[in-house]
Amino acid sequence: MLNHRLYLNQRLFDSSVEQQPSRDGFGDGLVELGRKNPHVVALCADLVESTRVEPFARHFPDRFFEVGVAEQNMAAVAAGLGVSGKIPFIASYATFSPGRNWEQIRTTISYNNSNVKIAGHHAGISVGPDGATHQALEDIATMRVMANMTVIVPVDAHQARLATLSAAHIWGPVYLRFTREKTPIITTLKTPFVPGHAQVLWETTAPKVLFVGCGPIVYHALLAARELYKQKIGSVVLNMHTVKPLDQKTLVAYAKKIGCVVTVEEHQIIGGLGGAVAECLSRYTPTPQEFIGMQDTFGESGTPYDLLKKYHMDVFDIVAAAKRAIKRA
Repeated sequence: MLNHRLYLNQRLFDSSVEQQPSRDGFGDGLVELGRKNPHVVALCADLVESTRVEPFARHFPDRFFEVGVAEQNMAAVAAGLGVSGKIPFIASYATFSPGRNWEQIRTTISYNNSNVKIAGHHAGISVGPDGATHQALEDIATMRVMANMTVIVPVDAHQARLATLSAAHIWGPVYLRFTREKTPIITTLKTPFVPGHAQVLWETTAPKVLFVGCGPIVYHALLAARELYKQKIGSVVLNMHTVKPLDQKTLVAYAKKIGCVVTVEEHQIIGGLGGAVAECLSRYTPTPQEFIGMQDTFGESGTPYDLLKKYHMDVFDIVAAAKRAIKRA
């Protein structure tokens, strides 16, 4: 028996499934926040169109600050705004923010628990042709290690909008991770979103493997779960959209019940979601775990599909990892 626990897109597995970049949801959410809350401001480092800040800048020009190609300065300015009653959102490519301005985020934002929301765009290997220098694969690790920081990785554009809205209501620093490539819309406009609470997107009776993923690559975990279901192998797919604080209660409960885990992320397996899950399980319920993600290497230029295939992150690799985990269990 198969159970779709939450509101899933009914066309999820159709070839005609709607696709949209998660960055679009950020842009929509930011404008919505601007209309609702006069304290919301936005800063950008000369990338308003790519980061989808342009609509906010157009609607609220007196609350938008273009700092130019100066991500370090952007973080410091936002830190001052964040301790002065404003809710600043700063946006750039993730390789630049938090990549280039990590120290300023640490010292001026996190150390002071300033109420700043950091939007890292074009993250992951699926940036594709931009190549290794622009494929942020370390940002989850570097941000989740930072004190006071919340880390959220939306699964699709709908959830990206909700995550952006939610970030404004979380006091303190928040890191939001977005992608450039169009990816399938997994959720619906009615799908609930609560930061810090994992979502069960797929569950069968007698599951043999637990998938834990974050970001748009969760779609591939769902495809893998469907393929395993055809082979009479049950599974559960958890959307761990909030990497910090991790939903340890849900994770531990399912790990104890099922006995093996496969983590799926578009990020280095060292220090990212896989590392966070391993830290939790090693403490509360040691569990065999397989890791889908970048295996301690940089990416290269190519189409998103070809890169996911080359770096062993596609559906077939996830299915194979599940079978390895089941064997170990």
